[in-house]
Amino acid sequence: MSFESQISFIYYKDLKKAVEFYEELFGWEKTVDQDWAKIYKIAEGAHLGLVDEKRGHLNWQKDKTVMITLVTHKVEDVDEWFMKLQTKNVKCLSKPHNVEELNIRCFLFEDTEGYVIEIQHFLI
Repeated sequence: MSFESQISFIYYKDLKKAVEFYEELFGWEKTVDQDWAKIYKIAEGAHLGLVDEKRGHLNWQKDKTVMITLVTHKVEDVDEWFMKLQTKNVKCLSKPHNVEELNIRCFLFEDTEGYVIEIQHFLI
């Protein structure tokens, strides 16, 4: 037995605003549109689901307990994403930097409802 892919679902009070944010920023392929849940392909086998908290299984929470990490192919992509987010006035929580103990280059930003998104590259 095995699995073919993975989906992480995050819950929103304003699904329309979240959908606009992610579609405009990343341009991901929407693989499923269930009206109150939208599923996007991030990479092969990796998906992100945006859910209207009024209809989903879980409720929206003010204090977020998950962080979405997006791993880039090239180290310079981290800085390029940071510059792109700056031009779109996205709330960044840090600037691109190396974390020596984890052997990564990364930065953090917030989406429309305070979920923390990390863009990183493994410095192997």
